[in-house]
Amino acid sequence: MTDLLTFGETMVSVRTARPMRLGGDAHLSIAGSESNVAIGLARLGHHAAWLSAVGNDEPGRLIQRTLRAEGVDTSHLRYADDAFTGFIAFDQPSHDITRVSYHRRGSAAATLTADETTAAVTTVRPTLLHVTGITPALSETTRAATLAAVQTGFEAGVQVSLDVNFRARLWTRPEAAGALRELLPYVGTVFASDDELDLLTDASDPVADLLGTVDHVIVTAGSKGAWAHSAAGTIHQSALPVTVADSIGAGDAFVSGYLSATLEGLSPESRLERATTSGAFCVSAYGDWESLPTRTDLTLLSHSQGTALR
Repeated sequence: MTDLLTFGETMVSVRTARPMRLGGDAHLSIAGSESNVAIGLARLGHHAAWLSAVGNDEPGRLIQRTLRAEGVDTSHLRYADDAFTGFIAFDQPSHDITRVSYHRRGSAAATLTADETTAAVTTVRPTLLHVTGITPALSETTRAATLAAVQTGFEAGVQVSLDVNFRARLWTRPEAAGALRELLPYVGTVFASDDELDLLTDASDPVADLLGTVDHVIVTAGSKGAWAHSAAGTIHQSALPVTVADSIGAGDAFVSGYLSATLEGLSPESRLERATTSGAFCVSAYGDWESLPTRTDLTLLSHSQGTALR
């Protein structure tokens, strides 16, 4: 049985510890919001499947190999002969600032179709279907594919979650609002940062308005923590005090922790606790997914910083 199905673009990532224009050593890995979530769920002991398309090239094979090594089901991955695997570059112009450059327009993942996503949902029949606001921003084709997937999942009784994940380099706020709002009737849980709620509704009280459509609204605010809103009320969870090395991927880590706890039927409080713990692990080291916690890691942050475990 598959616990989670997700789909979207994963790119090869190139990361330097200083401005990239200066050259020097670089670290090669992969990066993608949806695959980050899949890795997070797999590390926590769940069966996660990821659907996408990559180029029929070595970067595409790096992506598949990495995800398979992390225990993610890639059996629905398509290799495209007529499109390339996208890549993303990270560099650091300052010690606490990460700059991102995309090279993805026209990539293989932008060719994902509604037939592919609906077939995967129907075949896999996951407990959870997770989508983000990145995928519908890639092309009109992927926008249709995302809508078709959540409609199919909803009609089949699958729990659907949406992470807004707005990317200003991919589309405008009005464009994002139009695409994301058409997904809401089929979504049970929404994840959004506090500055993304206006993409989902024009209401003066966005959370109250959204709860007229979805069951759970999870709002994150960085160091201020996170809030879980539902018909039962509002719960707040403070952020864990950790030294931040790299904030890239923190939102995906948070989502993976929350969805893991959801799959286990834990309380709203425990869902937020696992989510913030997973997020704290992610920001404590460099990389999108490399420091995502395993099940046994979850208790480590209860130790004071600098502890040596012997």
